[in-house]
This record gives sequence, structure tokens and C-alpha cells, in this order.
Amino acid sequence: MTNDIPKYAIIVAGGSGSRMLSAVPKQFLLLGGLPVLMHTIRAFHQSKSRPQIILVLPRNFHLYWQDLCVKHDFHIRHQLVNGGETRFQSVKNGLDTITDANTIIAVQDAVRPLTDMDIIDHSYTYAAEHGNAVVAVKSRDSVRQLKNNQSVCLVRDEIYLVQTPQTFQSAQLKKAYEQPYHAKFTDDASVVEETGIAINLIEGNYKNIKITFPEDIAIAEVLMRN
Repeated sequence: MTNDIPKYAIIVAGGSGSRMLSAVPKQFLLLGGLPVLMHTIRAFHQSKSRPQIILVLPRNFHLYWQDLCVKHDFHIRHQLVNGGETRFQSVKNGLDTITDANTIIAVQDAVRPLTDMDIIDHSYTYAAEHGNAVVAVKSRDSVRQLKNNQSVCLVRDEIYLVQTPQTFQSAQLKKAYEQPYHAKFTDDASVVEETGIAINLIEGNYKNIKITFPEDIAIAEVLMRN
């Protein structure tokens, strides 16, 4: 029974506001009257899985975040952990706080505030049974790969766009993060795959957008209203 297994969510909030053209990091921008990050935390808290939440945030934003929690009367319990110089190090810092030996751990981008709670629950259940579960959606667009200044058409039906949460049995994830950092590690699936573990994709949702550019906030506002 997955209900008997402790569950954690490591929410990684290391982004800056550079691509948003904002002085405020994107996880703190307002969406529907609340900072983006609060929506992300609330989705996990309100899921049936109810994981223990670990928020990995750059040290210099801890007080700012705590002030936001007071301002918005935000009381969902979470553990605050210092972020690292890379996403890899930030996730590792979060992992180092988990001492339970047999757990299911989801890693979530802080700037995916519209993650569906059913997807969160399914990711924990699937990972408990199959080792891991990585949320992804099929590409809706034609895709070309550019190599040596020559573009090659890829088979669209074989292309999946990876999202979060990316959820793993703790043994898989902790072993993977014992590796030294490599630039090719763009997400947790790539880190775990490097150890020889097969990655399982589960169906995501096209509404589960990542807030990266200014127009993404406007899109998220519309999606929330609908």
C-alpha cells in the first residue's frame, strides 16, 4: 500500500527573473493574487498524497519568502533548505534532509503552479509500484534537430516534452545524486538514467506550464480562470 510509505516533495525554487525581465524572481510573481510558489506548494498539500514538503530556495531569499508568507497568511508547513549553485546541487541539498530509508520523493519545479493534483497522486502511486514516474506530454508541434548547422526532422509521435513532478523511490534518487554534477543533467530523470535505470513516462497535462517568460503569467491567469 502506497499510503504506508512516507512521501516527500522537493520543490526547487532556484530561478531568477532574468527571462521574465523582472527584478523579482519568477517564483514570487503574483498569479491570481498569490505568489506563483504558493500555488505550487498548495497543489501538493491539497493532494491525497499529502507529502512532506521541502522548499529549496536561495539563502538570500529566505527572509523575503517568510515575509511573503506573513503578508499572504500562508501557513502550509514546509521545510526551508538552502539552494545550490545549480539545480542539481539544490535537489541534492533537499535530498540530504530526508533520513527515511524507504520513501517516495517527487521533485517539482517551483514555477509550475498549475500541476493537477490527480497527476501528483498518480506519480506517487506509479513510482511506488514501478520505481519512478516522470510526467510528460506528447509534442503537438513538428520538431527538428539542428546538428552541425544541418536540421533533421524528428518523428513527432516519438517526442515527449518532460514536465514535473518527477517522482522516484528514494533509493533510486539518492544513489543517482551521489554522482558528480555534469552539464547534461537537465532534470532528475537524466540524473537517474545515468545510473542505468529505465525512466517511466506517465501522462501529463498541457496546462502544466512552466512560468518562464512574461507571457506565461498571462496564460496561467487564463488557465486558472477556466
